[in-house]
Amino acid sequence: MTHTNTMQKAAGATNTNGPHTDTNSADFRTGGGRNQSLDSGTAIAEPQCLALTTTTTEPRVSTQQLAKHLGNKHRSLFELVLNHRADFEQLGILRFQTGVIDGRGQPEKFAMLNEDQATLALTYSKNTHRVRELKVKLVKAFGMARRTADIRKTEYLPQYHQLHDNLHTLAAGSPNERHVHANVNRLLNKFAGIEAGQRAAAQLPEQAMLIVGQMVAAKAAQGATDHHDGYQRIKTTLQALEAATLQRVAHG
Repeated sequence: MTHTNTMQKAAGATNTNGPHTDTNSADFRTGGGRNQSLDSGTAIAEPQCLALTTTTTEPRVSTQQLAKHLGNKHRSLFELVLNHRADFEQLGILRFQTGVIDGRGQPEKFAMLNEDQATLALTYSKNTHRVRELKVKLVKAFGMARRTADIRKTEYLPQYHQLHDNLHTLAAGSPNERHVHANVNRLLNKFAGIEAGQRAAAQLPEQAMLIVGQMVAAKAAQGATDHHDGYQRIKTTLQALEAATLQRVAHG
């Protein structure tokens, strides 16, 4: 089963000086008290990494993800959230989404929880070894998301604006300026291994590569005669750096 993420993407950074935009779960018993037991259920292979979804304001995790990491069915965890909805809503807006199915059947509903809500969901279960493992993963995942957001704000965005301001100056009013901005962004996405439109959701290693790429690109564009020359200099420099990096990895 797949689902469509209907939450908004993180807001892009727009340079006002030029026409370009940075586009770039457990089977809980739901009857009775809150400290509910995990149903042994049918074991599901446990994923290694806890995937978060980036929104315009904060990272969130789906009840489906939590259920998978606990190796149990999703339905009971989702029912636990519904049964104690008022408690979860004290920790922020409780967001719900509906999945998309292939073929026949009823699409599955799930909740997107913020960090506090996800922690509460695990608190309302028995403190088993599997639950404790997931709590550690939860702390690591949201901690990484905060560090990534901080780096994006303090390093990526200022460099992004500086690079594209320089390209804007080199373009000197050219009607084709927007194509240069877009093409440079494509080069940087390729260098960092980021899909188009996914910069805000990129993980820390990819964000770091993007920041390095922007620094290299800004330096390469210095002394260019115009925006076309700037683009060619950036392209040549990034390709050379990428080749050198791959060669170093190949030789250990």
